[in-house]
Amino acid sequence: MTRLLLCAKAFLLLSLLSSAVWREGRSQDKPQEKPKEAAATSEQPASVASDRKNPVKPTAETLAEAKKFFGYDCAMCHGVTGDGKGDLALSMGLKMNDWRGASAIAGMSDSQMFDLILKGKGKMEGEGDRMPPDMVWKIVNFVRALAKKEPATAPNAGKASP
Repeated sequence: MTRLLLCAKAFLLLSLLSSAVWREGRSQDKPQEKPKEAAATSEQPASVASDRKNPVKPTAETLAEAKKFFGYDCAMCHGVTGDGKGDLALSMGLKMNDWRGASAIAGMSDSQMFDLILKGKGKMEGEGDRMPPDMVWKIVNFVRALAKKEPATAPNAGKASP
């Protein structure tokens, strides 16, 4: 019985030690730096930072990738369709913008949207180093695409046809 108890203690000690070593190794693998885009933003004057251009083209592939990520990380508050009626936002009583209307984001540049996603605002926590800069740009394109899906009115709506 004593031998079994000693083996169990040794196993527990080895488990704790290996877990601590593993965690230490993981923390050294990820340097605690700001993402390159965030570092560039904080070092640039506001006028230069707001002039950054989105380097990611809104292709079907990049929009699909952003939609998938948006569904995992953003839809809980902003809604799957960008209507601002995600489950978490509703349960917290948050009033979110409906991004499906182009007017909701018309005054924001891509750079401003990038910074908002990266840094957050109010109760929204920024993505920081959890999201690579190219994915942030893809999300910006996706949000813009949500607004473009707004139903367009026909140019001759309301006029009698001849």
